[in-house]
Amino acid sequence: MTAKEFIETLKIIGQDYSGEIPKREIFSLAKEYQQIPVIEVVKLLKDKNDNHRLGAVSILDWKARNKKISEKEKKEIYRAYIDNHSWIDNWGLVDRSAPYVIGGYLHNKDKKELYDLAKSKNPMERRTAIVSTYYFIRKNEIEDTFSIAEILVNDEDEYVQKAVGSWIREAGKRDEDKLKKFLNKHAERMPRITLRYAIEKFDKETREYFLNLKNQKR
Repeated sequence: MTAKEFIETLKIIGQDYSGEIPKREIFSLAKEYQQIPVIEVVKLLKDKNDNHRLGAVSILDWKARNKKISEKEKKEIYRAYIDNHSWIDNWGLVDRSAPYVIGGYLHNKDKKELYDLAKSKNPMERRTAIVSTYYFIRKNEIEDTFSIAEILVNDEDEYVQKAVGSWIREAGKRDEDKLKKFLNKHAERMPRITLRYAIEKFDKETREYFLNLKNQKR
């Protein structure tokens, strides 16, 4: 299996569509190519074609989800993502792969690199930092989500703002009191879009309470 073969196969699949190739087709092909060497995945990742890069991160995701994968292979996948992050340059690529590729690898390990990403000048690296914690949330571990959100709570990038709001909301499903405590501390100054994403699942009265905290700043 090679990057060139993936590209050629995707080109054949594309002949069945008059417009864009549906993402489900790319994800499905990526699953078939999950045994491709990581060095070939990196070639795809460095391609200027958006579909090829989506295919690359999807392959990394499928690899990371494979329960038979070795710790050495997990590290190789992790490093392929981190070392080539400049090519993972939009929120769709981050969200498709960060939870299992980054979060899955760092689970039960030192998470310093995750916090370093949260302080990066690159907004997609900052998004990776918070999105990766979704893996921890699934394991009922939410401390890192709120700790990284604390770093990013006043981020100026829209895609980071949305991610922070979304992921603290998800963490709040595990511990609503912790989410409310976080919002009581930050709602007044956090970006409005972050707040709206965070309170989305609350009842009307609770949503209005936190929105009023935000409005008091005016």
